[in-house]
Amino acid sequence: MDLFIQLLVNGIANGSQYALLGIGFALIFGTTGIAHFAYGPLFAASAYIIWWLVMMGIPFVPAILIAVAVSALLGMASYVLVYQPLVERDSSAFVILVTSLGLFIIITNLISIIFGTDAKTLNNVGYGIYFIGDAVVSGIQIAQVILLGAVALLLQLFLKHTGWGQAIRAVTNNPEMARVVGIDTHKVVLMVFAAGSGIACLASACLLLRDGASTHVGFLSVFYAFIAVVVGGVGSIWGAVIGGLALGLLESIGMWKLPSEWQSTIAFLVLFVVILWRPTGLLKGQ
Repeated sequence: MDLFIQLLVNGIANGSQYALLGIGFALIFGTTGIAHFAYGPLFAASAYIIWWLVMMGIPFVPAILIAVAVSALLGMASYVLVYQPLVERDSSAFVILVTSLGLFIIITNLISIIFGTDAKTLNNVGYGIYFIGDAVVSGIQIAQVILLGAVALLLQLFLKHTGWGQAIRAVTNNPEMARVVGIDTHKVVLMVFAAGSGIACLASACLLLRDGASTHVGFLSVFYAFIAVVVGGVGSIWGAVIGGLALGLLESIGMWKLPSEWQSTIAFLVLFVVILWRPTGLLKGQ
């Protein structure tokens, strides 16, 4: 039973990380229809930026805030420089997808050139260790859960009760109609790229403290974000939350009886089963 509780705690923490990544990816994908797979290496780049700022002597929390702003700018730049020319030429979704994968490779290689290929860790930033019964909980795991709750709640309030939030919802539901009623869809798209990239930066701060930053984390991050969005339902922020948490819990509890090498396989099986059982996701349209 102690092992099960520990796996449950780990699953909630990992699921919160997946859900946070899923929210950022869902915001971009659900609003623009662009499968922004370069989201992964931009997430990795955010972790490297935080690491570099801390190495320059900036305290950890201010470094996160600066990195969020830089990540938002990088997200907007990726749209303006790469996707916007393709959208204006009415390029197919397949062309945009292939371009996104090319951007993924370019950013990953740039990270390696600028920061090197070795993992970057922060050993001078402490976090506590706590106990829930016999289960061990780190301060990072608690931060992951709190961050998820805060971001999901604030984003929901923003989308429901602000003019820009309603504009994002209008573009998500029907971009053509949104243009007809006078919504500046270009600014809306820039906003979702900035917000999605900023949210990914928050998740990268947790990863940096827990595992360190390395170039390969980009692939896994966008892989889990994509699964969380598809499982929860494209276009639903709460769907991404539920999808990410479900994925984390199933992965962790699956380790009770299976070797850890099966972790990624469980994620793929979850995606496969949901696509067969409910192709629109768990909360599509809600």
